[in-house]
Amino acid sequence: MIRAEGLTKYYGLHPAIIDVSFEVAEGEIVAFLGPNGAGKTTTMRILTGYIPPTWGMASVAGFDVVEESLEARRHIGYMPEITALYPDMRVRQYLRYAGRLQGMGERELRQRIDYVLDLCALQERADAIIGTLSLGFKQRVGIAQALLHDPPVLILDEPTAGLDPNQIVEVRQLIKSLSGEHTVMLSTHILPEAQMTCERVIIINHGEIVAVDTPNNLTAQLRNVQTLVVQVRDDSDKVGRMILDLPGVVAVREGERRGEYHVDTTVESDLRADLAEFIVKHGWGLLELRPVEMSLEDVFRELTTVEEAPAKSA
Repeated sequence: MIRAEGLTKYYGLHPAIIDVSFEVAEGEIVAFLGPNGAGKTTTMRILTGYIPPTWGMASVAGFDVVEESLEARRHIGYMPEITALYPDMRVRQYLRYAGRLQGMGERELRQRIDYVLDLCALQERADAIIGTLSLGFKQRVGIAQALLHDPPVLILDEPTAGLDPNQIVEVRQLIKSLSGEHTVMLSTHILPEAQMTCERVIIINHGEIVAVDTPNNLTAQLRNVQTLVVQVRDDSDKVGRMILDLPGVVAVREGERRGEYHVDTTVESDLRADLAEFIVKHGWGLLELRPVEMSLEDVFRELTTVEEAPAKSA
């Protein structure tokens, strides 16, 4: 549904993005992650037809964003990081105005306004002046506007920026509810949000794509070992030495707590049952046994915490 091939954009002699390529399938929710200045907003602006690439091509719903810009944009609902709202308008009035700009007929417009007001939980604020709304409700109005013409593709730039924790949960649930009916690509700095909302992540750093996969697959690729945290009642030195002799265990490190050990095992093995049985058999008193999962934040830091490469010349 979204396709980018070799997208490159220079601002003067400075490359904002370099050879960016990826695809987003129909009905997917994909997160676009990267540090500040990595090229996220530039890529999204190219996809929405706001700016052209220097090289490369991109298409949305089969339409080239440069050669068939109007058709491509008809298939996109876009919410920029700074939502363009008219503070003196009322919510329903603003949505009617936005729908008319999309060329929607009056009957269709009435139906779609009622639908997006209900979907975004804005019915009680339909006649409120936008300037009086909280930031959370303004974000909902922005999403309602993006959904108004029923586009197959939604591109959301930092949709939860500046929201409080409760508002973030509400917007996250709204975005998840769009899965299947809409293809959603969103950028965010809140990594747990991406992990809980999105099926895949695209990570960009210094203008180049460094990873495209599911959070779980990225974690597996970056980890050479699986770590188990074990705590036993017996804190004698022999415990760690004997655990190290188990097949599949590659390293044992003492933890911060009394009787705690961090046991590194090979990725392909799951030694939880064997390790538990081994500890119980020796009467060491098993108090805790759990795997240590690598979070999306760990993956992000691993892939983006590198020294900046020198800029390529045009």
